[in-house]
Amino acid sequence: MSDREHGAIARGWEAVVAAARRTAAEGLVVGTSGNVSLRVGDTVLVTPSGVPYDRLGPEELTGVDPEGNQTLGTLAPTSELPLHLAVYRNTDARAVVHTHAVHATAVSTLVTEVPPVHYAAAMLGGTVRVAPYARYGTPELAANMLTALRGRTGCLLANHGTVTYGATLDEAYDRTAQLEWLCHVWLTASAVPGRTPALLSEDRLSEVVEALKGYGQRRGGTGTR
Repeated sequence: MSDREHGAIARGWEAVVAAARRTAAEGLVVGTSGNVSLRVGDTVLVTPSGVPYDRLGPEELTGVDPEGNQTLGTLAPTSELPLHLAVYRNTDARAVVHTHAVHATAVSTLVTEVPPVHYAAAMLGGTVRVAPYARYGTPELAANMLTALRGRTGCLLANHGTVTYGATLDEAYDRTAQLEWLCHVWLTASAVPGRTPALLSEDRLSEVVEALKGYGQRRGGTGTR
């Protein structure tokens, strides 16, 4: 491995550790649940199985190739490795975040799609689907997840949690946070006695999906949108 490649791996691992610790600090996981990964070239850096995030350091670095063969470190990768690799094989993802966020997990036990109470759903590509339940770490779970992710950048796993992906770890994490918030809003609105939350139509969400394509800072510009 060249010095340049070694540096990219080291920086990538630092980002994985930071994102994993953030999921714990912000209450999206408990204990060693959840996992985070980042693709750097042909290496997928992934959190190891059963190691508390506050104990992760350079010596805990864990990496696999796209087929799942371990290429870096000695700790066993997360048991959800099949889920992460399925995302990389079937999307343009560079980063994946999986959590057991409380509100999202609760919603995953109630519906097959997250009711679109807010246009935040458009940030994940549209109405967020719930993948049917399968045991963690299984090919069946990965297959169910891929079906739920079609045309989306995030989904819920029934009776389990969330999966989101992005071009960067920050983007993947932000989508997780938006999904958890969306689920929290729906649960809160649904709890009001005698009232039913108003939902956005697919047409309304599609409008937002299109609008988001031009959202943010323009390259070379100084203004905001």
